[in-house]
Amino acid sequence: MIIKIENKSVHASDAGQGLDSSKETLVFLHGSGLSHIVWSLTEQFFSNKKFNVLSIDLPGHGNSDGPCLDSIEKIADWLEKVFAQLELKNLILVGHSQGCLEALEYSFKYKERVKKMVLMGGSYRMPVNKDLIDLASNGDFEAVKLMMKWCYEGSKKFIGGNPVEKIIQSPRDISEILAVDLVACNNYANGSEASKEISCPVMLVFGELDKMVNLEVGKKFANLVKDSKMHIIEGCGHMIMIEKAFEMREKVLEFLKK
Repeated sequence: MIIKIENKSVHASDAGQGLDSSKETLVFLHGSGLSHIVWSLTEQFFSNKKFNVLSIDLPGHGNSDGPCLDSIEKIADWLEKVFAQLELKNLILVGHSQGCLEALEYSFKYKERVKKMVLMGGSYRMPVNKDLIDLASNGDFEAVKLMMKWCYEGSKKFIGGNPVEKIIQSPRDISEILAVDLVACNNYANGSEASKEISCPVMLVFGELDKMVNLEVGKKFANLVKDSKMHIIEGCGHMIMIEKAFEMREKVLEFLKK
């Protein structure tokens, strides 16, 4: 699906099913430097469960026109333009990593559209190591290697290769996309307040072995979000929707059915 926002093309995958106004819409928000591709094991599953699905490439990411937006607040406002144009209500926001911050800020500003949220591998605050930001700003591939060192559990390999390396493929991808996202995450300061203001049901999903958002951080996040449900996936790192896609999907579906 291609739509136009402020004369720029926005790509969003709808699993080839279109959007039915009678259904709830699951909106998938990718993490730093990535694209809708990371949700490929998730989209079809939920589409087959009678939900609308919408995996959005943020500006400058994947197949969407750039440039990238340089703050979480700007991304939240941009998302509202997308949802307003598509006339979507009863949204279920599903955010991973940076996508959690976007979901938090969006629900803080535009809670009337949000019915439920699923936040995985994220927290209310996601500070980024300065060395990682500096490497990314210089387009250095060491930034990707360093990020992956903290992203994945051990040296686990994935069928078809490392999905992040397949998305972030050039110095430009690193300096103009990944670096902008990392700075946006590092600078976001409203997460604590936004977490306390959530009024819809929320599920928090964490990987037991996640080095980027460890369980101690995850539990602090859960304590801020009143009446949230938390699920920990054993033997899993940061890339939950790829490492443990089948368990993640079933647990999220259980939450959505309640």
